[in-house]
Amino acid sequence: MAQENHTNIKPEKIAATAAVALEEALVVPAAFTRKGIEEYKGAKDDTINVTVDGVLPYRSYGWRNNRSTPIQFDEYTERKVAMTFGDDTYSGIRLTDEQNEMDFDGWAKLASKQTEAIGRGLEYKATAAMEAAPFEVVVTLDEANLRGSLIKLKAVFDKLRVPGRRRIMVSSDLEVALLDDDKLNLASNVGEAEAVTALREATLGRKYTFDFIKADELSFDGVAMGDGGFVFLNAAPSVPQSVPFGAQASHNGVSLRWIRDYETEYQRDRSLFTTWHDFQYISDPLVGRDGSDQSFISTVNHFVRAVKVELGASYAVELGNAELATITGITSTDGLSDGA
Repeated sequence: MAQENHTNIKPEKIAATAAVALEEALVVPAAFTRKGIEEYKGAKDDTINVTVDGVLPYRSYGWRNNRSTPIQFDEYTERKVAMTFGDDTYSGIRLTDEQNEMDFDGWAKLASKQTEAIGRGLEYKATAAMEAAPFEVVVTLDEANLRGSLIKLKAVFDKLRVPGRRRIMVSSDLEVALLDDDKLNLASNVGEAEAVTALREATLGRKYTFDFIKADELSFDGVAMGDGGFVFLNAAPSVPQSVPFGAQASHNGVSLRWIRDYETEYQRDRSLFTTWHDFQYISDPLVGRDGSDQSFISTVNHFVRAVKVELGASYAVELGNAELATITGITSTDGLSDGA
């Protein structure tokens, strides 16, 4: 009976099941914007230039002015962001004939264990990329007043005009502080019947426009982010023509390949799951307003779609440069512009 089960295995079904399991196991990579590999094929040094929409300042001419100066025309330009694809994570195992026949009833369990291993690798690498990002905004939350601090953090995101859905990836220390705060009343609202993915199980709740998600690998307190702050590049290599048993599969933008062959000289099977990936961040030009109520574009791009979060004795905001403070109007103490 065991031999019959092995014979009837369809690689497409195993690969598809593994792809679903991998996608559902991801937490930190799942919070990133996903992008595929197709446009990288044939690119020099595995690098492509992604076009990002430009921005335009507004202008005011002045009501009933003397027309002594002309209006100002601006040039619309789109920028290119270089993105490099180049990393892989895999899991390979060997099974002797004896193990194959006597110890394991089919490949489904083994495939799930290999998928778990790849998921752990992606979690670690995504978290490492997130931690290494050049954060230009660092917000310290007052541990004694987390509710007030999070409301001010929301104001910071509003001032930065961070797009899309907002998330806070939290470490174990920050998770404990959040769950221990009665004013927040944050607790996992995911019922056992719905807890089918790691992301759902890691979600602590939603407050003040933020989803709170536990990131086990995070070494500092937290990262708050919006859409597009971090990009998860992912694809699966093709199945070689020389391999008779293999398949590619993808689920919700997460892809992998499974190939299996037999080493006759050692009388053992080999199983290999592979996924290609990389993790990167995106910076943007910002639109400011000068003293004469005219708008202008920042001189450099700024990484503001994600903010580093720390716990401390009092609330504070640290900005990376003066231009960012001028454009956003964010102060170091309250997260709001003067008079807001």
